[in-house]
Amino acid sequence: MSSLKTAALLALMTALLVAVGGAFAGRGGMMIMLIISLGINFVSYWFSDKIVLKMYNAQEVSMQQAPELVGLVAKLARKANMPMPRVYVIDMDAPNAFATGRNPENAAVAATRGILRMLTLEELEGVMAHELAHVKNRDTLISTIAASLAGVITMIADMVRWGAIFGMGRSNDDDGEGAGGLVGSLAMMIVAPLAAMLIQMGISRSREYLADRTGGELSGNPLALASALSKMEMFARGTYQPDTNATPATAHMFIVNPLAGKGQWLMSLFSTHPTTASRIEELKKQAELMRYRK
Repeated sequence: MSSLKTAALLALMTALLVAVGGAFAGRGGMMIMLIISLGINFVSYWFSDKIVLKMYNAQEVSMQQAPELVGLVAKLARKANMPMPRVYVIDMDAPNAFATGRNPENAAVAATRGILRMLTLEELEGVMAHELAHVKNRDTLISTIAASLAGVITMIADMVRWGAIFGMGRSNDDDGEGAGGLVGSLAMMIVAPLAAMLIQMGISRSREYLADRTGGELSGNPLALASALSKMEMFARGTYQPDTNATPATAHMFIVNPLAGKGQWLMSLFSTHPTTASRIEELKKQAELMRYRK
């Protein structure tokens, strides 16, 4: 069901992009936006992992350099019957992690130095299981494409807004379409980015719940992942300020929102992540069900 929902939301996002092109530039604009969406999908498929890892200056580590982290990932990969992903460490104090790559054969997982210091081995295993679940479920590619499409829609709306501002002085009263066209353009400028954001949020949140559930099954200990999420949430809501390297374009990739620091309550209403409390509640239910099955 989650996969069907994601496919439907991605199709809706692409349709929205094409509609935006049609609204602003007619049939030619629709074709241009369709070509752009196909180009975005191509670039996201082949290069998203390299772009994100370079953006955060992630450094690949070996078993000799990070034995506990690499050992955990290797154990979980064998358990999931997946190829061993590349393992990276990011020099950030904030406890966080993400996965990237177009498929399990070309995947990478990254953890910050902060999360390596904060979590126990059981909790870290839960987090890495969550990230491998993203790889196994192809979430890394899906979320990147959704974020790219949403970014293009927002960029187009911004361009049209500035165009409308500088073109306000032109009069189209002779054909009686000036006011109507202006109102339509203003509506599209507001509605299109908001709709794109809501669709991206829907995709990202559904995939986070699925990764939590799959990660809980893979590690065999959903409560360890719940404990890790709780610690990271407390850190984010404490004295921590959002890391300056984190960007809204990549926030959806992390296990917890890297921008949701203290004083970010309003931003959390439009977060790409479900609330930590709801995720922990679902993990507790999963743990109870697993105990019942035993």
